[in-house]
Amino acid sequence: MASARISARDLAQIAVFAALIAALTLPGAIPTGALGLPITLQTLGVLLAGAIIGPKKGTLAVVVYVALGAIGLPIYAGGTGGLGILFGPTGGFLFGFILCAFVVGWLTARLLPRYPFWPALALTAVGGILSVYLIGVPWLAVTTGTPIVAAAISMVAFLPGDLIKVLVTVSVAKAVHRAWPGLITPRPWGRKRDGSSTDATTEAVDA
Repeated sequence: MASARISARDLAQIAVFAALIAALTLPGAIPTGALGLPITLQTLGVLLAGAIIGPKKGTLAVVVYVALGAIGLPIYAGGTGGLGILFGPTGGFLFGFILCAFVVGWLTARLLPRYPFWPALALTAVGGILSVYLIGVPWLAVTTGTPIVAAAISMVAFLPGDLIKVLVTVSVAKAVHRAWPGLITPRPWGRKRDGSSTDATTEAVDA
């Protein structure tokens, strides 16, 4: 049975992906005019975290990133940080990143070890993007006094970029899992009656 402990290797992976998400804020943000929300590359790092190191470690990487920004490090979009940003209009998307990493990691584990490209693309797009919007849009509507339908419609400006990020994520994840299998424990959809996995590789490592 896989251990629930977090190993030194796990901690290193969590740190690397937290740093990657922070680094992806450096290229800057593109203003859209959609309720003041910018287009950034943060989401790409979040998607990669879930798709490459799995639901547990990917989620922890995003939690570390969000926490470091909350204490004031300028690692949020536009080089900002602090509790004012975390609980401001864009804060819901930061919390949505946490859910996104978990959902994408959970879905990825169900697609491994084969990780077929098109199913991965579809599930990552639906699961990843909706996870962010599920929290971000209502939060944005409440904090800006915008009708939730209008807030949801404003997300249309972000969809092309988000879909490109999903395409990059799945392409990178497929190559990584082919080269370094075992980063995520496969958790096939089908289970035997006794509750064991239909794939013996699920016992390899902790997701």
